[in-house]
Amino acid sequence: MSAGRGKRRGMLALCLCGTLLFAALGIWQVQRLAWKRDLIQKVESRIAAPPVAVPARGNWAELDAHEAEYRRVQVRGAFRHERETLVDALTALGPGSWVLTPLDTADGTILINRGFVPPARRDARQRQAGQVPGEVTITGLLRPSEPGGRLLRPNRPAAERWFSRDVAAIAAARGLPDVAPFFIDADAASSVQDGPHGGMTVVRFRNAHLAYAVTWFALAALCAAGLVVLNRPTAPRTVS
Repeated sequence: MSAGRGKRRGMLALCLCGTLLFAALGIWQVQRLAWKRDLIQKVESRIAAPPVAVPARGNWAELDAHEAEYRRVQVRGAFRHERETLVDALTALGPGSWVLTPLDTADGTILINRGFVPPARRDARQRQAGQVPGEVTITGLLRPSEPGGRLLRPNRPAAERWFSRDVAAIAAARGLPDVAPFFIDADAASSVQDGPHGGMTVVRFRNAHLAYAVTWFALAALCAAGLVVLNRPTAPRTVS
C-alpha cells in the first residue's frame, strides 16, 4: 500500500467517525431541546396554578424537591423572627439579602424565604413592620435546598456568612428540629413596605439546545462532505 493511499484511508476513517459522532451529538441536543421545552411548560403551568397544600410531613423523607420545584403551595403558621437567617442575594433591586425565617406549622417547621432586603435593612430593627406576629398564611413556590454555598463562596455558619439557602445547615445553626427539606419563596402578597419584598423568584431556563444541535449537525455535514470529496476517483496521471 502506497503512503498516499494509506493517508487517504486515514482521512476517510476520520471523516466517517466525525460524521457519526457529530450527528449523534446533534440528535442528543434535539432530545435535550424537547426535554427543556417540556420542563419550561411544566414550570409555567405550576406557577400559574392555584396553590395547593404543602406536602405533609409524613411525605418529606420521600419528597423529591427538585421534581416538585416551583409548585405553588400555601401554608399557615407563625414566624419565629428571632431565628431568621440572612442569605447573600444579588437581585434586580441590587445587592442585599434574602430573609429566611422559620415558620412553625401544625406539621413541623418550614423555612420561608420572605424576600429581599437591601443592606440598610439587614438589621431587623430597621424593618419592625416586617416582624409580623401571630398566625399568617404564606403562599409561594416550593424550592429545593441549596447545600454548600456558591462556587468559591462556601457557607460559613460560624461567621454568619450564608451564600446559599442551605436548609439543613441553617436548621442546624439555628437549632431547629423537624425542618422540611425544602423552603418556600413567598410571593409578592407577603411583602412589607420596609421589607422583606417577596415575589422575586427568578424563573429562567437557559435554552441554547437548538443552537448546539445546528452546530453539531453542521459539523456532521462538513465531515460527510469530506467523505464525498475523498471518495471521488482521482484522474490518472499522464506522463509527457
